[in-house]
Amino acid sequence: MNTLVNRIIDISKEFSEKKAVSYKDESLTYGELASFSAALSKELQKLGVVSGDRVCYSAVSKPETIVMYLAIHMAGAVAVFLDKNGTPENMAGIYKSSGAKVLFTDKPMKEWGHDCNVISLREIYVRAKEAAITNDINIDSYRIEAEENKLSEILFTTGTTGKPKGVKLSYKNVFNILSNTIEGIGIKDSDCLLMPLPLNHSFALRVVRAVLYKGATLVLQNGFTFAKDVEKNVEQFGCNSMACVPASYEVMRSQMQDMFPEILGNMRFIEFGAGSLSIQQRKTITSLIPKVQIFNTWGSSESGGAIFCNVSEVVKNEEYIGALGIPLAGKVDIKILDENGNEIKSSPDHPGRMALRGDMQMVGYWDNEEETKKTLVDGWLLTGDMAYLKDEYVFMLGRADNIINVGGEKVSPIEVENIAGQCPGVVECGCIGVADPQGVLGQVPALFVVAGTGYDEDNLKKFLAEKIERYKIPQCFKYIEKLPRNRMQKVDYKAIRAEWEKGNSEELMNPVIRNILSRRSIRKFTDKEVPKDVLEMLVKCGYHAPSGHNMQSWRFTVLTKHEDIENFKEITKITSEEHDVYFYGFENPMALIVISNDERNPYGCQDASCAAENIMLAASSLKLGSVWLNPLMTLRKFSPMKELLDKYDIPDNHVVWATIALGYPVSDGVKLQKNDKVVRYF
Repeated sequence: MNTLVNRIIDISKEFSEKKAVSYKDESLTYGELASFSAALSKELQKLGVVSGDRVCYSAVSKPETIVMYLAIHMAGAVAVFLDKNGTPENMAGIYKSSGAKVLFTDKPMKEWGHDCNVISLREIYVRAKEAAITNDINIDSYRIEAEENKLSEILFTTGTTGKPKGVKLSYKNVFNILSNTIEGIGIKDSDCLLMPLPLNHSFALRVVRAVLYKGATLVLQNGFTFAKDVEKNVEQFGCNSMACVPASYEVMRSQMQDMFPEILGNMRFIEFGAGSLSIQQRKTITSLIPKVQIFNTWGSSESGGAIFCNVSEVVKNEEYIGALGIPLAGKVDIKILDENGNEIKSSPDHPGRMALRGDMQMVGYWDNEEETKKTLVDGWLLTGDMAYLKDEYVFMLGRADNIINVGGEKVSPIEVENIAGQCPGVVECGCIGVADPQGVLGQVPALFVVAGTGYDEDNLKKFLAEKIERYKIPQCFKYIEKLPRNRMQKVDYKAIRAEWEKGNSEELMNPVIRNILSRRSIRKFTDKEVPKDVLEMLVKCGYHAPSGHNMQSWRFTVLTKHEDIENFKEITKITSEEHDVYFYGFENPMALIVISNDERNPYGCQDASCAAENIMLAASSLKLGSVWLNPLMTLRKFSPMKELLDKYDIPDNHVVWATIALGYPVSDGVKLQKNDKVVRYF
């Protein structure tokens, strides 16, 4: 039986010095990975771990997680993964329900650790490293001769409600999951893959196994919160591939902004999993980084990656652009079932429940025979997903319990979201079924919209009316600042439904607040001129802003002529470079509003800031785009900037606190991630 452990031992003997795993300044070669794992396996045996024992460990995004995983198998034991961010209560619960021998973590277990055999993961890893370095280890003696149906690991699903289910995977399952990923994505031994996902999740695990089995290099990263980490790792380690979830793409794009293509555009491939890229996301990412092969894989804890979509190819064909993908030929069988479990010939109008079969599917659920029998039927793995087949492609409509029943007609939330997401002004959206307010149809679609610049509800309704059947058009629209997501950044539809129920009792999202929360910085504009009366209204909003002690010592200078704007841009660039000031953002504005204030006014900066915010919010409400540019704060008295500002009668004793670039946006601005952890109530 082929196993990951034996494969790594083989690689360690042939390519001992090749880099296997890296995290920040710590790296392990394949030789070190094999020897450290063997030494740690010996430490496990000293603790009394024997074949078949379950071993729990916190899956931190560090090399010790990979070493512990291999060591457990070398000891003949069963790996049980724990979410590194899980609560002590949840970790203790999995430890007890799995009947584990030991729990490795460095997280304080508090009162929940009293009944658990808790040992520091970091300490035992360091001890094993030292033992491997100071002692000769016969790596070959740690090969495993596992039967293909022997239990290899238990992966507890991260469900949002109820008790998590433990997915049992045999050695045969694990091998087929990793080999399916290698074949489906085309992983090469020359790849260096960036892994910023939690290592207890099935998507991350199957990619990790595949990368190591292929003898490629794995670079670990602790999440996507800061896209700067992605840039640093790509540069430091030369990463040419990456595993992502769709929401992490939005994080990177929002934080990298115009640098996104430069940072990621030379990668060989990026695989998205744990959720489907929307049609709009597929179009956008393939246009931004056209040389990068984009994959979107459907999988589950129970099956690993099973349906693979080459987004770079399907995006060229409107007929298949929304497809889930194609089952891996010769490895995965798919069929569609009706509500009675009978196979049907499916279509968009006659979808059914998707079932799949292959050597990658789980053995069953740990200590849950009833749920196992519901899910594994006659050799098939039944999913909760509604789908249909067209040619060789699978098309997903959504979870069966999310399908909306409109007077007997079935409506797919994914279809509504995909079409609405292509309407100008819609950043993203989530669709649910709600009770028909007229009491006639049973349910009607309701759409939660994250709005961008230029969003207009009437325009969205008109857009939808031209694209989909009448009964599929949402009857209720709600603005939402951001869609709620779970641990793996999938849209949490239960939370959306809770938001709907809460919103019906109290509506806080009036047009003013919606405009504030939806404003985005826009840097690229069309050639359409901004009418003079619109500019006059924007400036009026500016000088109606608060002013400290009502001094109103500000000055608003408006440039509208193309040649003046280009000259202003060029001179700003020259002066900024001469004085080492960051120059960025002057693209092709159709108007500039320069806000300055008397340097003797101690509130000048605050006054100008309030005015600038008023102007940008007013611009957004009029479907204009804007961005705050501020390289001039320290350049007022330096040539050639001084002479230019003198030309526009900006007083010599004024500081230019803000320059607002304006125009009609080419596209919606990127939604920036907001840190909501900065609020404290007392």
